[in-house]
Amino acid sequence: DKPFVKVNCAALPSELLESELFGYERGAFTGAFRLKQGKFELANFGTLFLDEIGDMAPVLQAKLLHVLQDNEYSRLGGKKNVVVDVRILAATNQNLEEAMQDGRFREDLFYRLNVVNVSIPPLRERREEIPLLCEHFLRKHNRKYNSSMLTVPPAVLNHMLAYDWPGNIRELENVIKRLVILGNEQQIIDELTLKIENRKKSEKIALDAPQLEVTTDDPGGMSLKNMSRNLTSTAEKEVILRAL
Repeated sequence: DKPFVKVNCAALPSELLESELFGYERGAFTGAFRLKQGKFELANFGTLFLDEIGDMAPVLQAKLLHVLQDNEYSRLGGKKNVVVDVRILAATNQNLEEAMQDGRFREDLFYRLNVVNVSIPPLRERREEIPLLCEHFLRKHNRKYNSSMLTVPPAVLNHMLAYDWPGNIRELENVIKRLVILGNEQQIIDELTLKIENRKKSEKIALDAPQLEVTTDDPGGMSLKNMSRNLTSTAEKEVILRAL
């Protein structure tokens, strides 16, 4: 019975995201004709979901950390602090520990947010869930598109179980949606077969690519300059072969 407010941190530039999260006072900038409440105020006593938090700018990360520590902040152009009581949920598809090492994500903010960690593996690592997800999306899109398809055909499901799903659940839902709209079982099978074959070809090319080798006609050794030239030439050859 409390508010649930969602913000996509990757969808807005940092300047707009700041006003979206914290709001602004009338006259704070050109075009600010009235006071605007931020998402924190709208989610007061409820939950604020920060999606793609790994894309948040470092400046905003610092301000967010301050809000999480003190439960208060000031609107843009404001002189008084706004006190809020908000539960934070945050999601990201990035490795935040690597982002901390690269200086793209604040370490103190990470430890402040990382109270309960729910890690969702990619779909290829939980294939046993694919049939359940297919049933769910089939019911959903049957209602939406007035279809009467009862189950995903076994041949289609077998190909779905063999596919790696780089786009995860969004990609799976789109395939089910396509199946419901078109009603063409063979087209979906052909599409998945082509993707599986392309993946196997890519893996084979990577395995068959030549390894880096250093050769020299100098029996007594090789200078660093010649070694560098040979390594560069061999590396370029490998990159071109992989691309082809």
